[in-house]
Amino acid sequence: MTETRPFPPALAQAYRNWKQNSFPVQAEAFSKLARDGQAPDFMVISCCDSRVLPTDIFCAGPGDMFVHRNIANLVPPYATPCKDSCNDTHGTSAALEYGVRALKVSHVLVLGHTQCGGVQGCHDMCKSGKTGVEFDLPLVGAWLELMRPVYDQMADKYETIDLDEMGRRSVVHSLNNLLTFSFIAEEVATGVLSLHGAWHDFRTGTLLIYNPDTDSFEKA
Repeated sequence: MTETRPFPPALAQAYRNWKQNSFPVQAEAFSKLARDGQAPDFMVISCCDSRVLPTDIFCAGPGDMFVHRNIANLVPPYATPCKDSCNDTHGTSAALEYGVRALKVSHVLVLGHTQCGGVQGCHDMCKSGKTGVEFDLPLVGAWLELMRPVYDQMADKYETIDLDEMGRRSVVHSLNNLLTFSFIAEEVATGVLSLHGAWHDFRTGTLLIYNPDTDSFEKA
């Protein structure tokens, strides 16, 4: 760790401000969580985008939400763990297993958002005929291959693809992928677990929620 640099002063000051002003208000809640452990009802699959704050959107406090973030809030289809290598493991799959099987959350929400760079990247990659590894950011490109079926489906229907709509359809695609995990499908079938989709426009604060009966997104 010889390349580690001094901690950023601005970040240290931000922590001290939080410790002095915010922590005292939540100290009792944190003490209870430390004593009893976490038992959140909700798990959220959200994008890494710094403009999207799931706990703020839903006024969640400490212990309320188990949040996993990745590029473009994608859920991969289930893949059997590799015996001799970790090269094919997915942090998202591991987080889902922990959230559903260990924490026993009651709800899993896939949360998309406007102006998603991952959606834009997948669109541009697919439109140019590139594969993930040929993308300017090959690690990101390989991950965005998960969204290619969404692009292909929309490209067959529309001359021009609306990127926000592509993001919303990607949320639905991820919801379908959730059901490829047997431990999720079984909990959903018995009514123990509920799956939800939503899409957030951070410019206006609007939240659209997925209605499976109409296969559309409606204002919350």
